[in-house]
Amino acid sequence: MTDVVPEQVERFARLVGPSGDAVVAEMDAYAEKTGFPTVGPAVGGWLQVLATMVDAELVFEFGSGFGYSAYWFAGAIPEDGEIVCCEFDAENCERARDYLARGGYDDRTVVEEGDAFDTLERYDGPFDVVLVDSEKERYAEAFEAVREKVAPGGVVVADNAMTAGPIDFDALVELVAGEDVETNAATEGVADYLHTVRADDAFETALIPVGEGIAVSYRR
Repeated sequence: MTDVVPEQVERFARLVGPSGDAVVAEMDAYAEKTGFPTVGPAVGGWLQVLATMVDAELVFEFGSGFGYSAYWFAGAIPEDGEIVCCEFDAENCERARDYLARGGYDDRTVVEEGDAFDTLERYDGPFDVVLVDSEKERYAEAFEAVREKVAPGGVVVADNAMTAGPIDFDALVELVAGEDVETNAATEGVADYLHTVRADDAFETALIPVGEGIAVSYRR
């Protein structure tokens, strides 16, 4: 996996967590073939469990790619629930609609093409689960935009809370510890997000070190 989350830990998390179906296997194969980043099955299992734990009926995603995370959420959402997927790329939107329909989840998913911040303005919430998985530099901005629309007892989940292509984990640790270090914008964006959610008294935040790390913030 990475030096941050070792492969044996990731593999064990996949073995213990919920199993995906044939569509998930196809999505994993597509991601591996194309190099498209997804949360992966270990995190996907956690997304499904978290949505189940909060009895989620309404989910909002900042950054949906080709529908991978939404597919995992959909397994925990009732038929009359809704997952709002936001994605810039038209081809990814079509691929997401196809995968979700083949899994029987098109009745509870809406794939919105365009900027997630613009889409958010059209939805009042309250959201039971929010996934933040878009530009790292805008993570804190995404939280601020959605925080008042998160239901009490709901959660905000941020992917790449530990690592991703441009993230310098050592620098991230120092920034979160309050040290002043020079690094790139993506690393600074994740650190800013973690400082923001941890400073918010309405939320309680903890880290789950699977995949590339997810920060889960529970609204009290």
